[in-house]
Amino acid sequence: MRLFLVRHGQTPSNVDFLLDTAVPGPGLTPLGERQAAALPAALAHEDLGAVYASTLIRAQLTAAPVAAARGLDVLVRDGIREVSAGYLEMLPGDSERGRHYMRTVFAWAVGDTSLRIPGGESGTQALARYDAVIAEAAASGAPAVAMVSHGAAIRMWTAARAENVDVSFAASRPLANTGLVVLEGSPRDGWKALSWAGAAVAPAGEGGPTGRPTDAAG
Repeated sequence: MRLFLVRHGQTPSNVDFLLDTAVPGPGLTPLGERQAAALPAALAHEDLGAVYASTLIRAQLTAAPVAAARGLDVLVRDGIREVSAGYLEMLPGDSERGRHYMRTVFAWAVGDTSLRIPGGESGTQALARYDAVIAEAAASGAPAVAMVSHGAAIRMWTAARAENVDVSFAASRPLANTGLVVLEGSPRDGWKALSWAGAAVAPAGEGGPTGRPTDAAG
């Protein structure tokens, strides 16, 4: 199966660089609406059999144009929502406590899944819920599936599950709104990332030095 993980369109909290993870969350800015409207063209040549979105309103609004263009319903699943910020909710992503959020998320990706966001979830919980939705999509038999999800969750899950993406690569490459990670594989055979925001993915271990890994959740 080919898997398209799409970050949602821009929100007011993205503009202010805030950790905004609670359900249902804000809608899209005018720019975010334009980004969502551009997605059907970006995915026009893909054989999508299903379109998923998280329980956050911004993800559903972003998924709606793609689903409508294909005559599909948006399948809403809590498992692909953003990593909960817990007690860090609505803090600036570039504050010290905000940076702790992304440090914890990337620690999960290298296997330290017992760590917990203060007042939020553990890596074990976050990966399990995301894995469950991926497994559901794979079991459907669809040749390709789009999932509109969230920046930290996509980067964490891809670094944890794609054989050719390591934390250094994911941490140094924040996803812009409606940025896209394309993977191929299955829960049984594993996953390989084909592209990240339009660029080919470097092999694991060759992602380069870690850059600014603290873009606000969303």
